[in-house]
Order: sequence, then structure tokens, then C-alpha cells
Amino acid sequence: MLIAIVVFVAAVAGVWAGRELFPSPPSPGVELHSLLHDGLELDEAQQTKLQMLESHFTVRRRALELELRADNARLAAAIEAEHGNGPQVAAAVDRSHGAMGELQKETLNHMFAMRQILRPDQARTFDRAVVKALTADAR
Repeated sequence: MLIAIVVFVAAVAGVWAGRELFPSPPSPGVELHSLLHDGLELDEAQQTKLQMLESHFTVRRRALELELRADNARLAAAIEAEHGNGPQVAAAVDRSHGAMGELQKETLNHMFAMRQILRPDQARTFDRAVVKALTADAR
């Protein structure tokens, strides 16, 4: 029992040390969000418009994420029923791809709507950040 406790404590300490010594970089989406809120010096009118856009997008994104979860549940049921790549599995995969595509389209629409509230100098900075987010290595 003592050995199990020592191993557990060592494992937890190893994970903590790894996170402290090698923190994971922020995701591109977080960097873009931070740029919008902290790096572009939005005026009050822009901030108000941005809050409205984000509120609307949050609702839409959650709905699509719930749809994706439901699609995953249908896929799991199809896999359980067919135990292979049968017609139910294929249909479930196609359906989930449709929801993923809708989420990507909604995200792009949201991004372009946010860009519309920016001044030209802000838009250039935003565009560079978007390109960087889309081309960043996923490590």
C-alpha cells in the first residue's frame, strides 16, 4: 500500500512539474480573443457591438456543439449496432460532418462580422492574427 501511495504522489508531482516547466502555449482562438479585447484598443461603440456579436455567436455555437454531441451519440449507437463500418455508421459520420461544417461556417461568419466593426488599422492587425491562428503548428 505504501508503494502505491508513493507512486501516486510521484506521478502527481511529475505532472505538476511538467506543467510548470513546459506550459502549453495558448490556443490560437484564445490569442485572437485576447487581441480583440486587449490589443486593438476598441472604442466604446466597438466594444458594445463586439459584445452583441459574441452573445449571439455563443448561443449559436452552443446549439451546434449540442448537435455535434447528439451526432456522436448516434455514431456510438451505430458502431455498437453494426460493429463495423456499415450504413448506419456511414450515415452518422456524414451527419456529424454536416454539423462540423455548419460550426466552421458560423465561426467564419462571426469572425467576418467582428472584422466589420474594426477600423482599417485594427483590421490589418486582426487579419495578421487570423492568418497566424490558421497556420500555427498544432503541437
